[in-house]
Amino acid sequence: MAVSYHADLEKVKGDLVACGRAADIGWYLIIPFVLLGIIGDAADINVGLEPVSWFLLAIGSMLAGIFFRIGWAVSWYLKTNK
Repeated sequence: MAVSYHADLEKVKGDLVACGRAADIGWYLIIPFVLLGIIGDAADINVGLEPVSWFLLAIGSMLAGIFFRIGWAVSWYLKTNK
């Protein structure tokens, strides 16, 4: 969610809860992805995917969580500074 000069500020303010939940989900997905990668690498088996793929999914989930947290911060700032 990028905020530009043409963005609807009311819509951005309303995204506070949605961005917060999406960021939380992104951060909660990191733990199972890393655990599956560690288990797969330690046991030298494929747990659905290669262990490197699980680690890449964890990194992608972390980046998504960061992006959603930035959207949450922008929404919170616009909502508190009237």
